Amino acid sequence: MTVARSFSGEGAGRHVAVIGAGAVGSATAIEALRAGLRVTVVEPGEPGGPQATSYGNAGWLSSHSVVPPALPGAWRKVPGWLADPLGPLALRWRHLPRALPWLLRYLASGWTEARVQRTADALRTLLADAPALHARLAAEAGVPQLIERRGLLHAYRSREEFEDDALGWRVRRRTGVHWEEWPAAELHRREPDLDARYTLGIFVPEAGHCRNPGAYVAALARHAQEAGAQRVAARATGFRIEGGRLRAVRTDAGEIACDAAAICAGARSGPLAAAAGSPVPLESERGYHVVVEGASAGPGTPMMVADGKLIAHWMNGGLRAAGQVEIGGLDAAPDWRRAEILHRHLLSMFPALAAQPPQAVAVKHWLGHRPSLPDGLPCIGTSAASADIVLAFGHGHVGLCGSARTGRLAAQLLAGTAPETALAPFDPARFS
Repeated sequence: MTVARSFSGEGAGRHVAVIGAGAVGSATAIEALRAGLRVTVVEPGEPGGPQATSYGNAGWLSSHSVVPPALPGAWRKVPGWLADPLGPLALRWRHLPRALPWLLRYLASGWTEARVQRTADALRTLLADAPALHARLAAEAGVPQLIERRGLLHAYRSREEFEDDALGWRVRRRTGVHWEEWPAAELHRREPDLDARYTLGIFVPEAGHCRNPGAYVAALARHAQEAGAQRVAARATGFRIEGGRLRAVRTDAGEIACDAAAICAGARSGPLAAAAGSPVPLESERGYHVVVEGASAGPGTPMMVADGKLIAHWMNGGLRAAGQVEIGGLDAAPDWRRAEILHRHLLSMFPALAAQPPQAVAVKHWLGHRPSLPDGLPCIGTSAASADIVLAFGHGHVGLCGSARTGRLAAQLLAGTAPETALAPFDPARFS
């Protein structure tokens, strides 16, 4: 399976600019080439580099991650979020006035189970076959070893703790997600390093994971260039639109003449969407990770633990724990105490890891920005100012997982062909 190099179909000869070379942008560029389009990728940084959101991703290709963060009753937790700056979800006071409209919409989106179910049904159309789609892309890009399809595990301390998540699992089941229950004996047979306080495992066989998200995205971006995409190392700043048709993408290095464009700039997509006539309430859900190099203990299956709200699994560079949500904007300095929380919880999960001498390991921290919209759904659709401009961003916690399908959909819109998935739930106009 290769990316088409010859122009064909309705999009023949059309020149498109893909703004952003992250997971979504790189997948969009590849699929646009496959559709016979001429592609220029506009990206100021190194694809997959430490500045990129995908670089520090938890690596889950969790096709079952269809439940939005806000659930019924979440509003009761807001005082705790404000009071605890180091909790799993925290709000920085200085950013609160700006984030408040987003937060109110966020809470309203999960006000009832019916609303949560509608969101889950829509997300499932993006995620259901994500592991297979990523395996295909990785193989094409020459890095098949970076995608593994061995399932994902959720670990709970008790049946009662699992029942606290009953709504989410009930919603998942309705979307077609299936799982296995591992009682304590089975859980610890499969996960001998895991602390004894965990007594129940929920294993989702259909899911997968990526062993190095940064390297994977870099490989996709490189694959797009090898297949014919051009890359301009610049930052997109706006558009030149005449009579409803796109004529050029404006950048800090000048204009790029083109017939169509896709905004795939992650958490920095907001100003570009507004410039295309489609302002959206985009917020950064700041996330942290910690990597323990030289770790001697860890999970056999990539896992999420309910008590710490973090994901842990082996990456090519060591044992990574990722999680935390911090609403503080794009420019605030990192609070590395949040990464230390992840590290401490990782040590409590795997007692043998805690017993290692400090000099035997190296611990690295990282902060990134998840592009999040308040209703838990990304924007995938054309802009209000011009149908030549496609919005494809705002995936929140499922950006890497949802990028493969989103790239296909964005490319179909760029080529003027019918999308393979209904896009009404993702229409940017829902915020107007």
